[in-house]
Amino acid sequence: MKKKNIHIIGSGFSALAASCYMAKAGYNVTVLEKNDTLGGRARQYKNDGFTFDIGPSWYWMPDVFERFFADFDKKPSDYYILDKLNPGYEVYFGENDSVKISSELEEIYNLFENTEKGSGEHLKKFLDSAKSNYETAITDLVYQPGVSPLELVNTTTIARVSQFFSTIRKQVRKNIKSNKLIKILEFPVLFLGAKPSNTPAFYNFMNYADFGLGTWHPRGGMYKVIEGMVSLAESLGVTFKTKSNVEKIITDTTNTVTGLMVNGEELDTNLVLSGADYHHTETLLDKNVRQYSEKYWDKKTFAPSSLLFYVGFDKKIDKVSHHTLFFDTDFDAHAKEIYDNPKWPTDPLFYANFTSITDKTSAPEGKEAGFFLIPLAPGIEDTDILREQYFQKIIDRLEKLTNQELKSHILFKKSFCVKDFEQEYNSYKGNAYGMANTLLQTAFLRPKIKSGKVKNLYFSGQLTVPGPGVPPALISGKIASELICKNQ
Repeated sequence: MKKKNIHIIGSGFSALAASCYMAKAGYNVTVLEKNDTLGGRARQYKNDGFTFDIGPSWYWMPDVFERFFADFDKKPSDYYILDKLNPGYEVYFGENDSVKISSELEEIYNLFENTEKGSGEHLKKFLDSAKSNYETAITDLVYQPGVSPLELVNTTTIARVSQFFSTIRKQVRKNIKSNKLIKILEFPVLFLGAKPSNTPAFYNFMNYADFGLGTWHPRGGMYKVIEGMVSLAESLGVTFKTKSNVEKIITDTTNTVTGLMVNGEELDTNLVLSGADYHHTETLLDKNVRQYSEKYWDKKTFAPSSLLFYVGFDKKIDKVSHHTLFFDTDFDAHAKEIYDNPKWPTDPLFYANFTSITDKTSAPEGKEAGFFLIPLAPGIEDTDILREQYFQKIIDRLEKLTNQELKSHILFKKSFCVKDFEQEYNSYKGNAYGMANTLLQTAFLRPKIKSGKVKNLYFSGQLTVPGPGVPPALISGKIASELICKNQ
């Protein structure tokens, strides 16, 4: 029997995962990537012996990666080496005032108890709930295609329905009073793209992903995961075409996909999966067959955009860890300036990643590779002047908080912000992480994997189910592929 053909738009994590599953299912798979390298947002920047991951930098939920590769009788270790970080990360609250989060649970319990009497025991109960929710999410929820509300209904979820109508903020602050410990517990939900006050309490499973499963690092950087997935895909027969910009999705009078316009030339195809930005993909269609209006997208809560800096230092940096979070300013004030009153933040929180502390491949000997991230509201003004102002803000803070002079040790810096997300990834309003996982944007309430108006058009990635983040992207690629195979 002749194999069916499928074309996949984009080559990020969800698209790569889908390409592997579709090839395994017997399809001829061609991946079309507009940029000159594969990986979507997970690309690399190299300069003078330094290597930076441009996009994702946290490796959480290692079981999801293991499950993906196991579907092809492989293991992550067949493609890259993982190191468990200890500390997993460090959090700064003020000058010479930081906390390191150990890779050992018992040490985390002791940290909490020593900070606030009784909080160690509260944390144990909280993590018991978080672990149970994690197992429920992984087993029953996140691998569902978001087709029906009934996907969420089983004896386990019914027993926890109240957690969908409470919030992470209420749950965390019920028994913990220390501002430092609250910040540590509320931090992981930022990966879901929303404020703790708007994120259902059920999502405390991210705390289990943090404390229970730990923080890992692929030696050589997150791009090693992309290289591994590409290698797997190629072994399954997937064809990759870079510098292939899809300009239009062509449909016939029955609203069925018949082709793609790629770099000005028409390409015949009758089955398309887009792992690219969902909103952008719909703009490639004639207006009458788009599922969602501009008004629809404008009303949705999007995860933040980011101002990123990739900085080479000519010396090793003291008093920081591989992952370092700077929570020395008002968490709530910054959140309001992202979600409620979008503007450039007055006193931003920021995150820094110094992979060269644990991974010698990312910087020359005696030097440090610094990756800095400031969360921003999507769609705001982006200029070189603003970028420079905010770099000075965070480098001044870094110097003050760690008591060291760093500006004279900067060899180079490169920035990436809202305009770049729009240009490089066709990202809606330049968002960095997709659509937030709020109660009204969860599961079947997210944009659909299968187009309701165009036959044989499907979607994967962070704007559809299950949501933002690298592990959800892998899962999205799988469930989109399963839905395609079922419908075909």
